Amino acid sequence: MLFAILTLFPEALEAYTHTSILGIAREKDLAQIRLVDFRDFTRDRHRTVDDRPYGGGPGMVLKPEPIVDCVEWLEREHGPFRKVLLTPGGATFGQRKAEELAECERVLLLCGRYEGFDERIRAELDWEELSIGDFVLSGGELPALTIAEAVVRLLPGVLGNELSAESDSFANGGLEYPQYTRPQVFRGHEVPSILLSGDHARIAAWRAEEARKRTSERRPDLTADGGGTTIPARHARDR
Repeated sequence: MLFAILTLFPEALEAYTHTSILGIAREKDLAQIRLVDFRDFTRDRHRTVDDRPYGGGPGMVLKPEPIVDCVEWLEREHGPFRKVLLTPGGATFGQRKAEELAECERVLLLCGRYEGFDERIRAELDWEELSIGDFVLSGGELPALTIAEAVVRLLPGVLGNELSAESDSFANGGLEYPQYTRPQVFRGHEVPSILLSGDHARIAAWRAEEARKRTSERRPDLTADGGGTTIPARHARDR
């Protein structure tokens, strides 16, 4: 899978894309992440990517030429991309969208800056617009990393255990069950005895019920009836 991230600050993303899950995916050659500075596609000696908005108003607006030229160059090099414009006005990104993008061969993420994009960037290219929440950041770099990691961890072979992603929060419609590890007792808090029983069917049922209760209490909006996720019994031994 190829991710192309268009940004004015590739150096800010470089270290993270070689770290943890993204780094593992790159080392295993399961994903490529190409950081592209669209300032390189400017047409003047000052490498100008923004200008004042027509009609007046605060801030600066990203110009269409360098961004459109950059995208067209990438598609000539690699073929068509699923193109995602990162903007507060986009649809909210979630696990279902991550699963959908994980089926793509090439995904392009455009990081905005300043007051936004010249509207002709939208008109000239076929974009899907996504947001990571109802708040405003100074640019799209953090959303780009968020989306890239959420998608890449779903690619077969990236995670150490192929079943890990299947029982994550949101993967089955709700939140994940509580997790415990050593020590067995920490400051008076004990690991639930059922997890020490060795009865994998009962453990799976307990986890499913705890996930359902946690979802109902914390995120009743995730399912119509306020229910939670189900954890297939086969996962009990693997977690």
